[in-house]
Amino acid sequence: MNRLLLLIFVFFGSAISWSQSTPLEHSKEDLKYLIIVGDTVNGNSITLNEVSLLPRLKLNGSEERKRYYTLQYRVKKVYPYAKMASEYLKSMNQRLLTLRSKRAKKRYTKKIQKFLEDEFSAELKKLSIQKGNILIKLIHRQTGQTTFDLVKSLRTGWRAFWYNNTAKLFNMNLKTKYDPINVEEDYLIEDILQRLFQSGTLEPQDSYIKYDFYRLNDKWRPKKKNQNNK
Repeated sequence: MNRLLLLIFVFFGSAISWSQSTPLEHSKEDLKYLIIVGDTVNGNSITLNEVSLLPRLKLNGSEERKRYYTLQYRVKKVYPYAKMASEYLKSMNQRLLTLRSKRAKKRYTKKIQKFLEDEFSAELKKLSIQKGNILIKLIHRQTGQTTFDLVKSLRTGWRAFWYNNTAKLFNMNLKTKYDPINVEEDYLIEDILQRLFQSGTLEPQDSYIKYDFYRLNDKWRPKKKNQNNK
């Protein structure tokens, strides 16, 4: 199972770009200005980061607290891999555009796969089935594609089929989507992510699939209250 997770993640390796990004240059015309009490100031000099006010976390009972913090621990472990998968995928699309021949693309892919195996194999082999399932969901959150579809697009549909069947032997499904609207665990994952982003524990990355967290909270919190009152 751990070998399966490693191979799945290695598929994203072809997305690493070896080129260095160059800093953007701005002309004076690009800068925005604000008029404050008759004075003109550079808008960039007073820009503030957006701050979200999250609802107070309410956990009732030891079982609910145990479930939440166990899930939080797992999310903290696997989110960085999902974030990297998204970054690799974006870089891959840019990098492959610069490679014209199939041979060059194949050599590039093999080089990156070896790099990833050397770099991440030890960590990925430690992932449990539960963490692997969360990773599959978060990859969908960050890329907008299921792990199955990513494997299919980077390799072949036949290979994706067999990898998915192998995953099912370990109670994993590469076609699983992240769905906080209809799946309570996914809502809890979103709640955990938002709080970890706000605390600075995890580095935020925009989700490919957009959700209104406050609407999610309004939907799920009343249900939890009703369950606790029973």
